[in-house]
Amino acid sequence: MSPNDPGLRSFIPVAPDSDFPIQNLPYGIFSTEANPQRRAGVAIGDFILDLSVMEEAGLVRPAGEGQTVFGESGLNAFMALGPDVWRATRARISELLRSDAPTLRDNEALRRVALAPRAGATMHMPFAVLAFTDFFSSKQHASNAGKIIRGEASQLAPNWLTMPIGYNSRASTVVVSGTPVRRPLGQRKPRNLDQPVFGPSANLDCELEMGVVLGGRSAMGEMITEAEAEKMIFGFTLLNDWSARDIQAWEYAPLGPFLAKAFATTISPWIVTAEALEPFRVEGPAQDPAPFPYLRQGARRNYDISLEILLKTPAMSEYTRVSRTNFKYMYWSSVQQLMHHGCTGCAMNVGDLLGSGTVSGNERSELGSFLEMSWGGSTPLELPNGEKRAFLEDGDSLEFRGYAQGDGYRVGFGEAEGAIVRAHELPV
Repeated sequence: MSPNDPGLRSFIPVAPDSDFPIQNLPYGIFSTEANPQRRAGVAIGDFILDLSVMEEAGLVRPAGEGQTVFGESGLNAFMALGPDVWRATRARISELLRSDAPTLRDNEALRRVALAPRAGATMHMPFAVLAFTDFFSSKQHASNAGKIIRGEASQLAPNWLTMPIGYNSRASTVVVSGTPVRRPLGQRKPRNLDQPVFGPSANLDCELEMGVVLGGRSAMGEMITEAEAEKMIFGFTLLNDWSARDIQAWEYAPLGPFLAKAFATTISPWIVTAEALEPFRVEGPAQDPAPFPYLRQGARRNYDISLEILLKTPAMSEYTRVSRTNFKYMYWSSVQQLMHHGCTGCAMNVGDLLGSGTVSGNERSELGSFLEMSWGGSTPLELPNGEKRAFLEDGDSLEFRGYAQGDGYRVGFGEAEGAIVRAHELPV
C-alpha cells in the first residue's frame, strides 16, 4: 500500500485537521527535557516518532547494517543517501505506524521511548543550510512590486518572463521557527532628505514563501535536467524572507538585494517530503513566451498548497489572518528554478535551500507581503482591533501556515513564526 493512500490510518489518533497524518510524515530535528540530544523524528498527530530510537532498535536502517544517521543533529547525512532510500525509509515508517501493524503498536516499552509528545519537544534547525538562493517567481508579486516602486505604468523587466530571477542570499542567518528577529540597522534614504541616514529600518516586511530543500548534488560544469532536478528535491518548508524595504530601496542598484534580505530568514521546523506532496501536483500558469528548451517541464509542475499569514501585535491576545494565498499561483516552478540555477554549470549540494519568492495571488486578500497589502505604505492594513499596519512594528509576531488538503486528511507544514525585537542602539 502506498504511503500516500488516503485510506491509511495510524494507531496514533490524528484529527482530520491535523497537519501531521500518516500520509505526511515530515522530518524534523528535536530534543526533549528528558533527552537534550538533538535527533531526527517524524511528526505523527500530536507526537514525534524518535527515529534514533527506531534506528537503534533495528526497525529502520536507511544507511544499512551498522550505520546510523538519525542520531545526528541535522538531516543532511540522511538526505545525502538519495531518493531510493528516502522512499524506502518513508514506506517503512508508514508501515510501522499503521493501525494494523503490531510491531510498534503492541510494544508498550518501545512506544514509551519512541513516541514523544510534540507539545513537550523543542524543535531545532532541521538541516545545516549550505547555501541559500532566493527567487522572485510570482508574476503577481513581481507586477505589484514594480507598480509600487516605479508607478502604475510599470511593466515586468524584459528578462522576467524568460527565466527565473534569483539572487544569492545568506545561509548563516536562516533560523528555525520561534527564533526572534531583530530589527536591522542600515542605510536608507527618506524621500524628504538629500542624503542617506543610518538607523533602524522603518519599513520592515515579510515575504510569504516556500523553501525547497535539496538532498542531491550536481557537478560543477554540468547542467541539470528535469529528471535530475526532480530527484534532487528532498522536500519543502515554509519560509519567511524578512525584508527591510527602505534599506532595500537605497542599496539595490546596481547589484540587487544585499543587507536588506541578509539579516534573517525563518523556516518551519518540519520538512515535508516531495513524495508526500505528489498527490497535490497541479498545472501551473501558462508560460508565454514558451521557456527555452532547458527550462521546459512536463505537466503538473506546481503544487496546490494553501498558505496563510497571521499577525499578532502586542495589543492582541491571539493571531489574526491577514492573507491567504496558494503556492499553485507561482509562474516559475521549483524544478524550473533548479534547472536554471544549474544551467551555467553552478554546482548544487546537499543542504542547499531555494526560496520560491513571495507567493501572491490576484486578490488583495491573497498578497504575500505588507509592501503589497499596504501598497507601499499608502493604504495601511486595518486590523480587527482597530490598529493599522503599513509595515511591521516592534513586538509584532508573524506566523506562516500552510497545508495541502486531501480527502479526509491534510498534509501540513506546522508553522514558521518570528517576533520582531527592537534594533540595537546606534553606535556613538
